[in-house]
Amino acid sequence: MPCRTAIRSTLALVTTLFLSATAQAQLFRAYLATDGSDANPCTLAQPCRLLPAALTAVADGGEIWMLDSANYNTGPVNITKSVTILAVPGALGSVVAAGGNAIDIATAGVKVALRNLVVVPLLGVGGMRGINMTSGAELTVENCLLAHLPGTGVYVNTAANVGITDSTIRGGGSYGLRLEGGARATVTRATISGHSGPGILVNGIGANTTTADITNSSLAANDAGVFAYSGNASGVVKVSVRDSLISRNANYGGVAQSDAGAAVTLSASNNTASNNATGIGAVGAGAKVWASGNTVSDNGIGLSNPSGVFETAGSNALRNNVSNKSGTITVIAME
Repeated sequence: MPCRTAIRSTLALVTTLFLSATAQAQLFRAYLATDGSDANPCTLAQPCRLLPAALTAVADGGEIWMLDSANYNTGPVNITKSVTILAVPGALGSVVAAGGNAIDIATAGVKVALRNLVVVPLLGVGGMRGINMTSGAELTVENCLLAHLPGTGVYVNTAANVGITDSTIRGGGSYGLRLEGGARATVTRATISGHSGPGILVNGIGANTTTADITNSSLAANDAGVFAYSGNASGVVKVSVRDSLISRNANYGGVAQSDAGAAVTLSASNNTASNNATGIGAVGAGAKVWASGNTVSDNGIGLSNPSGVFETAGSNALRNNVSNKSGTITVIAME
């Protein structure tokens, strides 16, 4: 028995030392470069070449720096730890959607930040989404370009905090930004344009509340600019958009639509909504729009309420629409 105990103690000590060495080997900052090798330790002196190697080398909560402009993946990049991935100033780090999504995030609790990246599909290979998040705590996208993706530029279906700042999402096959599953997003100084579906879809699909607050952004030439929607009786959606340009969208510039009676609210203030089929609208019982201080011009219909609740402060400027108003638009006294 003493011999067995000694052997077990020795094995436990070896295991502890091994785990300690492994933890120490993980880097706070891992580096990628065009002349790097995935056989390297991903240090500044010996950088790696591709993101999977750097993600293995970096510690949870660490950073990956791309040192020059290049593509840094050959397939979907699976992020399973909290990490910041960025290209250094003057460089553009490319992540390509090749035969799948460019970036997948599906680990509970992780916080992921992406900065100064270009996300595009590989021509002829059939990439899908740019950033696909189905589990996690936070997603931050700063100074990034996501372009021409066959699917959605940024898709979040989990109760995460999402921040998109100073980024462009354009020319996609379906949605620019799609939020559901209780996601909570802030979109600031973004340009989202040229999608066959809504530029921003905030979608109530379950018993949760999904929200988006959008400011100082441009939402142009999509099917709809901002689409707050629920087809689930328990799927609450809350959206605000202010100080933004909403133009040339094929259907609504901004709309709240409830098909199952859930509360879907859209607050629109100090925006310019022009050259859309309809500027701002409320559709379905449960849908509610509050509009104040908007310039609504040159649309087919300026303000539209076929079946929801549409309230205004009486401060919107409606000019040169084919029809300035349709349905019941209720003016509420300011307090």
